[in-house]
Parts: sequence; C-alpha cells; structure tokens
Amino acid sequence: MQTFTKEELAKFDGKDGRPIYVAYNGKVYDVSKSSLWDGGEHQGMHTAGGDMTQDIMDAPHEKDVLERFPMVGELK
Repeated sequence: MQTFTKEELAKFDGKDGRPIYVAYNGKVYDVSKSSLWDGGEHQGMHTAGGDMTQDIMDAPHEKDVLERFPMVGELK
C-alpha cells in the first residue's frame, strides 16, 4: 500500500486522465470507475484528491459505499 500526503493525494483529481482518489478515515480509495465521480467531481459538491471524512458524515449514504472500490493506500 502506498502512503499519501495531502499534497500527493491532491494530484489524483481525475483531470487530464488522472485517476480519481479520495480519502476516508485515513484510507485512500480509487473511485475512478464510479460514474458519480465523472471528471473528478461528485454531484457538483465534492472534488477528488481530498479527504472526504467529514463530507461523508454529512452524506445521504453510508460510509461503506467506499468499500465497493479498491483501497490503494493510506493518508498520512
């Protein structure tokens, strides 16, 4: 597993063909195959390459939605 700093994670923003990664609770997930993260944006409210821990707590879905996607590392 790779370890990411916030700066390194920010590079995985889904722009220009880059993968779409988000962090939750210290784990980094690859959500590139989710149609809901098209172009690195989710529902026009969230952008890829960041820590979604607080945002998911306020989301209309449970945190386990990320478990459908590959975990690729940890956030420092």
